[in-house]
Amino acid sequence: MCRNIRLLHNFEPEATSQEVHDAALQYVRKISGMTKPSQANQEVFDRAVAEIAHATEHLLADLVTSAPPKDRVVEREKARARNAKRFGEPAAS
Repeated sequence: MCRNIRLLHNFEPEATSQEVHDAALQYVRKISGMTKPSQANQEVFDRAVAEIAHATEHLLADLVTSAPPKDRVVEREKARARNAKRFGEPAAS
């Protein structure tokens, strides 16, 4: 599950609210051990996702770096090349 949480800091363009929400959702799924909560737990699950997403947005807004922003397309291609080397699959674009 946690493999789906992507690095969100120092990219151009900046991470979207949807990307932050998706990362928060994956985090809550991982620590709770549930991919889909029961009706009894749905409200608390959704609240945890919202709170973590909110904290993450504040974190990303407050972090500083002197490194130039990374390009999403370039980083995606690098990841594909690493996966192709690791798993022996051709790097697809």
